[in-house]
Amino acid sequence: MKNFISVADVDNIDALVAKALAFKKEALKSQTLGAGKRLGLLFLNPSMRTRLSTQIAAENLGMKVIVFNVGQDGWALEFEDEAIMSGNTVEHVKDAAPILGKYFDVLGIRTFPSLQNKVDDYSELYIQQFMKYAGIPVLSLESATLHPLQSLTDIITIQETFREQRRPRIVLTWAPHVKALPQCVANSFAQWVNAWGKADFVITHPEDYELDEKFTNGATYEPNQDKALHGADFVYVKNWSTYTDYGRIYNNDPAWMLTAKKLESTNNARVMHCLPVRRNVELSDEILDSANSIVTQQASNRVWAAQAVIGELLGNK
Repeated sequence: MKNFISVADVDNIDALVAKALAFKKEALKSQTLGAGKRLGLLFLNPSMRTRLSTQIAAENLGMKVIVFNVGQDGWALEFEDEAIMSGNTVEHVKDAAPILGKYFDVLGIRTFPSLQNKVDDYSELYIQQFMKYAGIPVLSLESATLHPLQSLTDIITIQETFREQRRPRIVLTWAPHVKALPQCVANSFAQWVNAWGKADFVITHPEDYELDEKFTNGATYEPNQDKALHGADFVYVKNWSTYTDYGRIYNNDPAWMLTAKKLESTNNARVMHCLPVRRNVELSDEILDSANSIVTQQASNRVWAAQAVIGELLGNK
């Protein structure tokens, strides 16, 4: 594995999941793998679980970790090639990234979409520029369109939870929210479940909330949430803003919030969410505090997902 930006960087999803679950059983079994190596974590937007879990994972492998908040701890970066830097940006990524490549062995980067310009956001300029100029493996801690560490975590959680000898029915359902959110988690989850290919996968959302087909191709779309939920083994709850008319809120109907009543038609489904979650907006208290909720298990698995990926990246050096 040279970089970890999307599921396309993974040769075998099941093997990577197995590696993560092996770390979960024995966290320090490869604690010398990263000895003498450094992981740089660059954040262009805030984080809690991603930052902490990735740092713990790297330390479990024996790495030194340095966290840097771009724009807060240092200069504002310019990412456009041939830019005339007469505005607020002070340093070009073309100059900064090669230096970071000398300081670190692996570089983790977290960016965020503007939700203003779809072409710019979906070009993944920020993370692509770091990959182009850093000269070391780049680990996505979330980008403008994808969140691969979260999606790997989700597959890990589904695999360790589902014990039946059949394909699980997995439903990704849109949920209301108080503001426009990116499509990153939904895109990424759809991409990974489709690539995994071991589930019956359904996506449900209101009209006009279609995602980019390059991520959802292979899933079944069901506009009626109640029909989509019928017989579900896992329900992944997530809000996202519109994709076609980019970054908009067309619908904020509270009827789309998942409740215990809606779960009655499922196969006693486990409920997932990437966190943070707006209680009683996206998900009801009765769901989050019930035995059906596996959001805490899901979040704790972030450590093992990150540890498996970093281990793969170190193995390539």
